[in-house]
Amino acid sequence: MERQGRVLVIACGALAREITALKRASRWDALEVTCLPPELHMRPERIPAAVQAAIEAARADYARIFVAYADCGTGGALDRVLAAEGIERLPGAHCYEFYATSAAFAALAEDEVGTFYLTDFLTRHFERLVWAGLGLDRYPQLQPDYFGHYRRIVYLAQVDDEKLTQQAEAIATRLGLAFERRLTGYGDLATRLAAVAGPAAPSTDAHTPPGGAWVS
Repeated sequence: MERQGRVLVIACGALAREITALKRASRWDALEVTCLPPELHMRPERIPAAVQAAIEAARADYARIFVAYADCGTGGALDRVLAAEGIERLPGAHCYEFYATSAAFAALAEDEVGTFYLTDFLTRHFERLVWAGLGLDRYPQLQPDYFGHYRRIVYLAQVDDEKLTQQAEAIATRLGLAFERRLTGYGDLATRLAAVAGPAAPSTDAHTPPGGAWVS
């Protein structure tokens, strides 16, 4: 495919599964995806440079580039890189916000500031990215230091999966926190990618979860 019409999404690896599902089901043939390691979230100060390097490596080959990151703890540094490059990103401070949509996320935060959020990805990879990432596999006595100020877990579910819900609830029990589940679908991730890739043309065996996202 020639450069004309080609669209690249530079994405956080935590969104790879969801973006791939949307691309496949919506038949976004001109859209290509490259993912950066989700472990960057443990060192968010490295995200802007990693995104900039990916942009520089790809710019000559694509008519448009879109970044599937929120601010993700970069403190505005990612936005400064993207402003200089003339590239847009997903809305919000974190993936929790664009999955829930900004208004719903603001209401959740106002209702209980001490909320720890899970997504499908974080639920699947909690042991590696959160538990081991914080060193709690080696120093479990530090759990109160990390989680003592939280009061509840809100699981923002992208798909309606009983096994994932049970995993998320088990995490809440393990941490001694109240548990709440919200089925968000893909939220603003779906609508923003649709605007970048063009209108969806889902296959006949797809169905639509909350948030307007197509999954097969």
